[in-house]
Amino acid sequence: MTQTHPQAAVPCAVDLTVSELPSESLPNEEVFTTVIAPCSDADSEATSEGESAESASGFAGFGFSEALLKTLDAKGYKEPSPIQKAAFPELMLGRDLVGQAQTGTGKTAAFALPLLERLDGRSNTPRVLVLAPTRELAMQVADSFKAYAAGHPHLNVLAIYGGSDFRSQIHALKRGVDVVVGTPGRVMDHMRQGTLDTTGLRSLVLDEADEMLRMGFIDDVEWILDQLPEERQVVLFSATMPNEIRRLSKRYLREPAEITIKTKDREAKRIRQRSITLQNAHKIEALNRVLEAVTGEGVIIFARTKAITLTVAESLEAAGHDVAVLNGDVPQNQRERTVDRLRKGTVNILVATDVAARGLDVDRIGLVINYDMPFDSEAYVHRIGRTGRAGRTGEAILFVTPRERRFVGNLERAVNQSIEPMDIPSNAEINQSRLDRLRDRLSQAAACEANDETSLLQELIQRVGQEHELTADQLALAAMKLAVGDQPLLVSGDESWLQTPLRNDRRDDRRGDRGRDRRRPDREARPPEDNMTRYRVEVGHRDRVKPGNLVGAIANESGLQGRMIGRIQIFESHSFVDLPKGMPEDVFNALRRLKVLNRELQITQA
Repeated sequence: MTQTHPQAAVPCAVDLTVSELPSESLPNEEVFTTVIAPCSDADSEATSEGESAESASGFAGFGFSEALLKTLDAKGYKEPSPIQKAAFPELMLGRDLVGQAQTGTGKTAAFALPLLERLDGRSNTPRVLVLAPTRELAMQVADSFKAYAAGHPHLNVLAIYGGSDFRSQIHALKRGVDVVVGTPGRVMDHMRQGTLDTTGLRSLVLDEADEMLRMGFIDDVEWILDQLPEERQVVLFSATMPNEIRRLSKRYLREPAEITIKTKDREAKRIRQRSITLQNAHKIEALNRVLEAVTGEGVIIFARTKAITLTVAESLEAAGHDVAVLNGDVPQNQRERTVDRLRKGTVNILVATDVAARGLDVDRIGLVINYDMPFDSEAYVHRIGRTGRAGRTGEAILFVTPRERRFVGNLERAVNQSIEPMDIPSNAEINQSRLDRLRDRLSQAAACEANDETSLLQELIQRVGQEHELTADQLALAAMKLAVGDQPLLVSGDESWLQTPLRNDRRDDRRGDRGRDRRRPDREARPPEDNMTRYRVEVGHRDRVKPGNLVGAIANESGLQGRMIGRIQIFESHSFVDLPKGMPEDVFNALRRLKVLNRELQITQA
């Protein structure tokens, strides 16, 4: 059976058919299934014979009021997305709906616009209730409703969530609210206290239902649904459709239209996904190198716990980055300021936990770094969905320890895309990235229009040139050095650890190097190169020492550059370090007193 709606524009490649429910559904139950296939460029340009261009595209063919159309036009909305084209006709008719689409596909407008349009006149009680899994998403959805309701000044929208003042929410509800957007816990609190009257509710929206399931809110959602009026419209949106969500829709939705958005391959490829395999001990250094070499307009770094977000943020701040933190301990008003700073570009790097960043919608995010591998593939999908938004491209980089490599395949299947292996950026890559950024800054400065200060700067340059008899090239070079500052432009530190082989034995990762060397005798040491002298130091695997520890300590004490330090071979109780021949005696004596990981090196010539 095929159902059409003549008053609504029909999107390309849409089949609205009746199909049987999965085996767990009730007998003889049917559901309307809307499948949106990706449209080719030719499809999007073609229209049926006799059909006007206006009815084939844009928002004018869905029965929206002139006020709403003007609001959308003022905000630059030209063409509805596939999920909007499919959802608008069903929701305008008052039907229940199940929508499955990834984040960033325009689903908020898909339910907000028709639900707002169906609100006529004023009411003393809420008529639309939207449940969202996190405070951030609730605020984002409420802001969208307010923006779309600009042409309907009589409509009031309120966001209610934990962490904000309960009494002010009560006062707002008493004054009259048409649309309430809230988290399940706070909505339940108001319903139990009688401050949220749902007797006049027309529509309920469950936004990102799979995330509410993952966060343990499904019981709360079912409690809320059980309290609502018998006659109401229920709309459910979810990026994935686990069995629990499917059963929820069967129980509470009546003959829903079901929409599934199939993302075009080229849209899925907007996010380049790569992975770096490394040991936990190297994560911070690798993170700094990635941030240096992989430029992004805005960066979100996902960490597993609140403690790790603080550790990572402190390390990045020490390296000179401007960083903000978003985790469950951050007060709500500070969270809102942090998101606003990220959106405006006053901070470029955000370190966050999954829950804190859920629903975060900032178009300027160009890079997502999974500092810790997520617990499941759905979390990974939501994480990388923070970039590549609004038609932009983005990058996602995953840090993987040797024990976690076997889980990468699960993530690739979840996103239907390969995750490319990536090397930790080398000194050469970082230096090239720094030079490219400096060149871009110089080009932008040269292209700036003259202002009142330009003549003063020109006069200053001429005066300095005359006083010191400098050429134009010499003056330009001096200005460049001034722009670079006191810090070295190029990095030249040790990078030998980048080539350190990774062990595949999971027992070794669990027990550490000490356990490995008990089972296997020390390997034979390779001879030094001709221009090197070999030294023995009395620290080894038993002391948890790494090549980077030795290089850093020796370079700091001796003044040697990291690249001048040769081969390092670590054994159970000692290590060999190759240093340039002819090392001065005073440097050698200083190294003898040097400590690494609270152990004296006791360096001697091997």
